[in-house]
Amino acid sequence: MQDKQPDICTTWVPDLLYTGGRFKRDAALACDPAGRIIAVLDMGTLRELLGREPSADETLNVCVPESRIIFATRFVFLRGRALLPGMANAHSHAFQRVIRGRTEYRSAHSEDSFWTWREMMYAASARLTPEDIYDASRMAFLEMAAGGITSVGEFHYLHRTPEGAEYDDPNLLSKQVVRAARDVGIRIALLRVAYARAGFRKASDERQRRFIEPDADTFVRNTDALISDLARDETSDGGGAGGAMPNGEAPDDARADAPTPRAWVGVAPHSVRAVPREYLREVRDFAAARRLPVHMHVAEQPAEVAACVEETARTPVALLSDEGVLGERFTGVHAVHITPEEVAALASSGACVCACPTTERNLGDGVVPADALFDAGVPIALGTDSHAQIDLLEDARELEYHLRLLRLQRNVLAPTHGRDESLGGGNPESAHGNSCESNMPALAARL
Repeated sequence: MQDKQPDICTTWVPDLLYTGGRFKRDAALACDPAGRIIAVLDMGTLRELLGREPSADETLNVCVPESRIIFATRFVFLRGRALLPGMANAHSHAFQRVIRGRTEYRSAHSEDSFWTWREMMYAASARLTPEDIYDASRMAFLEMAAGGITSVGEFHYLHRTPEGAEYDDPNLLSKQVVRAARDVGIRIALLRVAYARAGFRKASDERQRRFIEPDADTFVRNTDALISDLARDETSDGGGAGGAMPNGEAPDDARADAPTPRAWVGVAPHSVRAVPREYLREVRDFAAARRLPVHMHVAEQPAEVAACVEETARTPVALLSDEGVLGERFTGVHAVHITPEEVAALASSGACVCACPTTERNLGDGVVPADALFDAGVPIALGTDSHAQIDLLEDARELEYHLRLLRLQRNVLAPTHGRDESLGGGNPESAHGNSCESNMPALAARL
């Protein structure tokens, strides 16, 4: 009887490895056969011990003194490449991938804007079957995976049939999106959207009938059912080395080998214009009881801000602050048209902002005041939103470049105290923080 051969690990050796908040040379990433990171190796020290460079055709026994780990590994050399952690895409509308380019033409309208673009989005959403939604989501998620994105916050508001009726399973379309993410191999926070009306003091619009769940009781009941179904699916198929938490929240355990669910649920009141205050309060209380992340579009358009002030005598962030919605599990998406007082409110609450620069540029939304947010200590996540382009590194670049045009200077976001930690880092429960040594479930509590 032969002895069982030890599992062989793989050590990836790039020219540059991003770890500890910066790129390092002579660093390598050792992973076990399941793909879990077990160590960051100092290749300089290894070469000194061997008296030579390890080769790709040999297996070595390696000891990591700090952790007393001993493992057998082969080496894969990534010449001319940098190795980064998988990125979290904190804001996505996957179905909108199908209209990429369809709104980029000279319009007969004298003015084209977010609001005219929205008409094309409505038309597309009305035509999609459940299988179409799966296909569109899979296409978007494949493009994300190819661009280094390993988890996504899917802000999902397609709930009903084109006629506005509930499916036999009210979460059929949510499950199509989750199925697409699982099939591609990226992790997903299904941010289930509450949507009740067309705008301030406006009834629902028939073009939005696939989005509408008319009361908070319906929203809570259906979201509860989705949490239970996803948790059961994760447990039954062995997904995520232990699956979702029983209450749907991301695990708080920060161990490097902690269970990693592939799908979990958050809540997403669409915006202050789409969710009345009474409805919003019930969603807030449900999220607090379940310890769920809360995402919400905030101050994307000047018209939204003006209408909010007219209805409530408050700006959107001020209203959310007064209603107790802001907090460490809250992510405000866009936050383009906000005041210094609102920046301070976001900072004091521990909330996060998700910027979507390529979409904000495409729709003419405006410029996220990232410099003011960073200086106040507000973390900023990134999202590809409408998927006019799926490239989070480009979004990070545009966060700076848009401010250059506005401020008429370069290096607006050059690292100063706090700024280098605020993009994609900082709070360990943020939707966007990633590092080679970090555990995504804890980091994804907001996502």
